[in-house]
Amino acid sequence: MTQTHGTPPATEGDSRRRWLILAVLSVAQLMVVLDATIVNIALPEAQRSLEFGDSERQWVVTAYSLAFGSLLLLGGRINDLFGRRNSFIVGLVGFAAASALGGWGPSFEVLVAARALQGVFGALLAPAALSLLSVTFAGSADRAKAFGVFGAIAGAGGAIGLLLGGVLTEYLSWHWCLYVNVIFAIAALVGAVLFLPRKAEGGHRHRLDWPGTLLATSGLFFLVYGFSHSETHGWSDTLTLTFLALGVVLLAAFVWVETRVSHPLLPMRVVADRLRGTSYLVMLIAAVGMFGIFLFLTYYMQQTLGYSPVVTGCAFVPMVAAIAVSASVLGAPLSARFSPRILVSAGMAISALGLGLLTGIEVDSSYVTGVLPGLVLFGLGMGQVFSNGIAASTSGVQDEDAGVASATVNTAQQVGGSIGVALLSSVAASAAEGYVSDNLAAAQAAGGDPAMLAQRLAEGAALSSYHSAFWLAAAFFAVGAVLSAILYRNEIPNHDAHGAPAMAH
Repeated sequence: MTQTHGTPPATEGDSRRRWLILAVLSVAQLMVVLDATIVNIALPEAQRSLEFGDSERQWVVTAYSLAFGSLLLLGGRINDLFGRRNSFIVGLVGFAAASALGGWGPSFEVLVAARALQGVFGALLAPAALSLLSVTFAGSADRAKAFGVFGAIAGAGGAIGLLLGGVLTEYLSWHWCLYVNVIFAIAALVGAVLFLPRKAEGGHRHRLDWPGTLLATSGLFFLVYGFSHSETHGWSDTLTLTFLALGVVLLAAFVWVETRVSHPLLPMRVVADRLRGTSYLVMLIAAVGMFGIFLFLTYYMQQTLGYSPVVTGCAFVPMVAAIAVSASVLGAPLSARFSPRILVSAGMAISALGLGLLTGIEVDSSYVTGVLPGLVLFGLGMGQVFSNGIAASTSGVQDEDAGVASATVNTAQQVGGSIGVALLSSVAASAAEGYVSDNLAAAQAAGGDPAMLAQRLAEGAALSSYHSAFWLAAAFFAVGAVLSAILYRNEIPNHDAHGAPAMAH
């Protein structure tokens, strides 16, 4: 059984304070997660307003992902060195300031700079939130429930971003897709000042591992940029291959250095633990596959079914509800009875089935029969993957490593998302081209109105691209289900934030 280390029983006041802290951390987490998708909805209007070209548009998204993804490990170690509460507050203030700058955004250059600054402060904020959650609920009977809530927000944040982005863009302006973060940040900042304890919250004064920091930051930068570059220039492009190769080499050198320095940026004990290491892999795979939902289902509903941004956002609400029920309502009782091996592998399999159902969409499919069943199944599966995967990713980690362990799971999700967008976009584009080349001659031989011919080919090519993306995403989840069943032990972890987790059969 897990040692209690002499911790006294929690009073009713302690329990209430924990839930208030969870509310604060959840607001911050939602702000960071939805920012990955909320701006996508606003991009067309921002492009018209600031008059920048299609070739420049990707930088509004890429600037955020590059800064966020490459600096997460550094942000996590700063948490451990200078204190989680301090890092959380600085991250909130910085993120709010960067969002205000982007909302004001008088030019394309200012908007891109603001998005990069959001990524910088997000890299400090995200690991702070998760590590604070881990230590706040350490040894608490409510730990599984708290991580269920946090996991639901992590899984549903992208869909919430689509809904909120659509509403703000349609009824206010694209500027509010950035200004809204200021509101979230102020609410979280007030709560942080009032409820986050000042004592025993980090501040382990070791020297920063500068060689490891340089290698990790540059390696992750090149890796994320390489995947982003492949979206527009293809996988055979020289720069794409160069950036990806550099990223892999630098990250390999980073791992080598970390085994030889006295105070590593990422101690290998964090990832070498079987429970945590498997969870990082699971979260990476889940992030790769889930973009099949957010990216291509958004295209399908807007371009094929003709939904407005607001209606498209509303169409994702059942998925958000399914994630919330699966992670928050079912998460705690299930995790008390079943191991991560069972729950995560089942969640992966259910999500794969949901994506498989979505491969049946057609040009004239109805939302209720064509889209909704797959969305709900996907959400139910993701709720289990996120609640259990995130909880296990910080399980049993030493207090001085809580920040970098939290950063590692965020890094896995960010890198997975970059892989997912690039890989699924590439497969979708190839499928569309293949459909046109396979069907063009037959369609021309059949004759008819050229405009109708072009429309039918375009619709068929679009559907072929969506189907291919959903099948590939489903394959990722299926592989994730198999790996979860193999790599996780069939044991229920008794989580302990002060050392390795004890296991209960």
